[in-house]
Amino acid sequence: MTSITVYKANDLYIGFKVSGHSGYEESGKDIVCAGISALTINFINSVEEFMDDRFVCSSNEEDGMIEFKFEKEPSKESQVLLDSLVFGLENLAKDYKEFISLEFREV
Repeated sequence: MTSITVYKANDLYIGFKVSGHSGYEESGKDIVCAGISALTINFINSVEEFMDDRFVCSSNEEDGMIEFKFEKEPSKESQVLLDSLVFGLENLAKDYKEFISLEFREV
């Protein structure tokens, strides 16, 4: 199962952590992991390419872990990108609830 934790502070999303492999299918054929990866990597690349917000990001491909946090409150534009990411992850979690755990944590 893939565990996703979305970090919130003052009613704003400020980051997330994704860990584990969904187990939907074998590696290379797992559409659930591919969907999560596409959403999260595109988000990180978009913030890095188009925004000036500073963030920290770490990952471990073997464990299927990626963690991202803004260093301070994100700009409105970055917040829209993060809202969009969370929207996509929520929809995946609804469709594949036995393979994805999604929680929100106040930090």
